[in-house]
Amino acid sequence: MAPLKFCANLSWLFTELPDLSRRLQAAAAAGFQAVEAAWILDSNLQELQRVKESAGVELVLLNTPPGDLKAGDLGLGAVPGREAEFRRGLEQTVDFAKALNCKRIHLMAGRIPADSSRASAAREMEAVFIQNLRYAADVLQKEEMTGLIEPINTRVTDPNYFLNSPHQAAEILEKVGRPNIQLQMDLFHWQIMDGNLTQNMQKYLPLVGHVQVAQVPGRNEPDSPGELNFHYLFSTLENLGYQGYVGCEYKPLGEPSSQLWNQEPVRLCADPVCSLQAPQKEVWGGSRSTGLVVLNLEDRACNWDV
Repeated sequence: MAPLKFCANLSWLFTELPDLSRRLQAAAAAGFQAVEAAWILDSNLQELQRVKESAGVELVLLNTPPGDLKAGDLGLGAVPGREAEFRRGLEQTVDFAKALNCKRIHLMAGRIPADSSRASAAREMEAVFIQNLRYAADVLQKEEMTGLIEPINTRVTDPNYFLNSPHQAAEILEKVGRPNIQLQMDLFHWQIMDGNLTQNMQKYLPLVGHVQVAQVPGRNEPDSPGELNFHYLFSTLENLGYQGYVGCEYKPLGEPSSQLWNQEPVRLCADPVCSLQAPQKEVWGGSRSTGLVVLNLEDRACNWDV
């Protein structure tokens, strides 16, 4: 089976650094070979191109614009009356993605309007979302890109987000009926909304084009204390044959991200007779993540079964 591939989310990691170019450099120095980011349209495109090329890092995911964050927007894909604005934002994001050779774009659904309830707005918002997703599929197909939709939990993170469960997302994808519009699986959101991760991963993985991870409930490193057993979840992804990227979208505990890879060597193996150790700065380039430590199973010196 192919080992998992990890990418740093520059909107969540290295945020002690003031701009995306410096965060990208820090991610490369930490051993990441790929990165993702949310909204970058206000960044200097030429500078990002230069730094990305120099660092040799792949950009694997961008988001469409959120709209007016101060006015309460968080995406426009399903928001009635904002179709033209969504399409302009999509075109701008595609231009950036082409320039940076990024092949995946998260098409943000958006929030239920403040003067509406979920029950009253659901049918119209779904219809708008399907129409916009079909439009996006045609635009993205010309560039050989994939669009992604991500359920965001409404119990903790955003009570008003329209797309909130993998089941709802799968139903919408079936109605859209375009192979280049796929599902973005964030295990943090899926655990909070529905749990039952093993069955949901098995059921929906054929629809998945990207994965993101964080521990529950704190949205911190996968190896921080919490509900999720990432040894098991990563093994499940591998066993199911997932070959895309796993985005590290979490809030680091303790030290700033850029300092986490400059510490003393850490033990990588639970076997007390195994001496397999490596500096954290170097092991991030491996094939398995337990948060801040990545273990390349091909090089292990014991029979540690994770």
